[in-house]
Amino acid sequence: MEKTNPNEKTGREPNRAIACTVSECAHHAKTCDFCALEKIRVGTHEAHPTETKCVDCESFACDPSSCGREGSAR
Repeated sequence: MEKTNPNEKTGREPNRAIACTVSECAHHAKTCDFCALEKIRVGTHEAHPTETKCVDCESFACDPSSCGREGSAR
């Protein structure tokens, strides 16, 4: 029996170099905790970030099926 890619139906091939647990993101691989993008942009909302919570994934896009009517958060 031939193995199939679990992301084949969604088109969300996991990028194993980018771990991600934000399943509400449209770019999340959905079947595992990885991003499906080839690359992401990381930024900050602080002038001088000193903690993990000061940095953001600027590639985040809210998945309409998870976020309802709000659409993209950015």
